[in-house]
Amino acid sequence: MTVELIVRNDSTRKGLYRSDALRRLAQRICAGEGEERDTELSLLLCDDPFIADLNRRYRKRNCPTDVLAFGQVPESLSPAGHPYVLGDIVVSLETVETRCFQDRAAMRQEVRALFCHGLLHLLGCTHDTDAERKAMFDKQDEYLGVRWEPPAKPRG
Repeated sequence: MTVELIVRNDSTRKGLYRSDALRRLAQRICAGEGEERDTELSLLLCDDPFIADLNRRYRKRNCPTDVLAFGQVPESLSPAGHPYVLGDIVVSLETVETRCFQDRAAMRQEVRALFCHGLLHLLGCTHDTDAERKAMFDKQDEYLGVRWEPPAKPRG
C-alpha cells in the first residue's frame, strides 16, 4: 500500500511542514486504520479567509477553523488501476500561527496534528460523542507518538 500526498501551500506562512514526513505519517495512519489500497489525498494549506469561506459554505459556520476534511470519490467510482482518492484536507496556517503564539516548533507540531486529525476523519473516524472523541484523540496521539496538548500561551 502506498499513499500519494499532494501538498499545496497557498498560505503566506511557509516552512511549517515536510511533505516526506507527512507522507510517512499518512502511510502509518492508513495502514493502522486498515486501508490496504494505494491511496491518494491532498493537503491544502491556506489562511483564515479561505478556510472561513469553506466553513461557511459547507458547515454553515461563519468563522475560520483549523482543519476541514472533504471525502472524495465514492469507492465504487474509483477507476480500476488507479489509487483510491481518499479526499482533501485543508489546514489554516493562520489559525495555527495564532494558536501557537507564533512559536514555529509548536506550529510544525500543530500542522502534523491537524493533518492527522483530518486524515482520521477521511478514514471514517468521528468525534460526535465523548467516547468517539476519546477514541479519535487516542488514535491521534498514537500515530503522532506523543500526547497532543494544545499549545500553552508563553509566559511574560
